[in-house]
Amino acid sequence: MKILVLHQVPYRKIDYDRGIDHELHDVTYVGQPHRMADVPDGLRCRRLVLDEGEPFLDGILARTSREDGYDKVLSLSEFAMMEAWHVRRHLGLPGPDLLQVEQVRDKVAMKAALAGSTIRHPRFVAAPPSCGPLPWSGRTVLKPRQGASSEGVGVYDTAREALSAYRRLADPRDFQLEEYVDGEILHADGLVSDGELVHLVVSRYITKPVDFVAGSPLGSYQLPHSDAHFAFAARVVEELGIAEGCLHLEMFETGGGELVFLEVANRVGGAGVITAHERHTGVHLPTHEIAIRLGLPRPEPEKATGRHHAWLVFPGHHLPAGTTVRVTVPDHLADHPCVDRLHRLAPDQPLPDHVTYQEWLVPAFIEASHEDPEVLADFLRECARTITVVPTSPAEPRNAA
Repeated sequence: MKILVLHQVPYRKIDYDRGIDHELHDVTYVGQPHRMADVPDGLRCRRLVLDEGEPFLDGILARTSREDGYDKVLSLSEFAMMEAWHVRRHLGLPGPDLLQVEQVRDKVAMKAALAGSTIRHPRFVAAPPSCGPLPWSGRTVLKPRQGASSEGVGVYDTAREALSAYRRLADPRDFQLEEYVDGEILHADGLVSDGELVHLVVSRYITKPVDFVAGSPLGSYQLPHSDAHFAFAARVVEELGIAEGCLHLEMFETGGGELVFLEVANRVGGAGVITAHERHTGVHLPTHEIAIRLGLPRPEPEKATGRHHAWLVFPGHHLPAGTTVRVTVPDHLADHPCVDRLHRLAPDQPLPDHVTYQEWLVPAFIEASHEDPEVLADFLRECARTITVVPTSPAEPRNAA
């Protein structure tokens, strides 16, 4: 099989060689220079390195043609879904149609597709009138129609405040307004094959992703299997016509136990999802997604730990770019029986200038597990309260030239 990989997710997060036999298949990786640099040197493959600053799609189209004979285009990044659609058309290969792509990429399209279904979702407005109120009055969320990691999301106490903020945007067409739903947020991570949900694990956030952008730690812990959670996710898959690959679904659980759709992505979850999922189930999500998308048999799961797993990430993007930090972890937490691994940023390593969950870039990242998910949740909350991240060096302001 001849495979073109649109390489945007760090190689160490996907480990393509676990899912693709590079000796058996002809594999070509294409991407920006910084991303292509992390493809292992000894890997048997062809490499198409774009020029620095060259538009991703334009660069791929200029370097590929139908005569290359590719059988599959593999793209595991949320940010390359639309590009992958264009590349498949360019190469004459089948794949999801444009509507299917939009319904797992555009937050307006996905909620609009649920209209008339039994799946509850927040009321929303994509393009409010130039004058007049929103159809609701309470707390309101202003968020980009596309994107991840809650970047650009704002929560306002009233619909009027949110509407005023929307009208001050330079280009409001890329944003939408939706009513605030009061409840805890769950994320469901699994696999879809031939339009059917075939595997799922649900986790509960201990904080909210939007708070991470503002500088608070973010973490989640896995829950025991629930038929209600699985049924809800399966209905979302069916209503949105998700055909194959990883599922990363976020949903509210209200005080009354009702599940409310928040948003969905047709890709693997970020932060510690991949590792936690594999330890809990034996299923390495990217490897299984690759098998599904390439039409290969899914591998047998590895041995599971029998424990519930969790992760907790401390942000650094809210501090000035180039800052170095000191991370202090209380001794009783560093040696806690829940801790599987504690990552700390090197004292001389500066913080990145963007929102990231990658454990090798953030000030601190914890992987944890326990047989009892509630014990695990309490441990995460104590870590979030007591671990400190303190700047140790001055840095240039973010808006410096």
